[in-house]
Amino acid sequence: MPYFRFVVVEKHKDPWGRVIANVGNYNPRSKEINLDKEQIISLLSKGAQPTKTVHNLFVTHGLISEKKVRVTTLSKKRKANLAKKAEGGAKK
Repeated sequence: MPYFRFVVVEKHKDPWGRVIANVGNYNPRSKEINLDKEQIISLLSKGAQPTKTVHNLFVTHGLISEKKVRVTTLSKKRKANLAKKAEGGAKK
């Protein structure tokens, strides 16, 4: 069963090693989320940078007042295929 923890780790350290702080958890099956909002805001003000997915989650819950960022990217091959389809549709 999926279950995620929100942890603070130095960027150059092992992500599975020791953590600086455990700031929350998320259960995607029940949509239950527990966040230590005060600690998260404090860490973000000190320069902590969340991943793109966590950034979007923080925006959803009002911890960050920025826009959501795009998480997925298209490969060069996929972009080329989409461009070919767009050209084919434009010619007709």
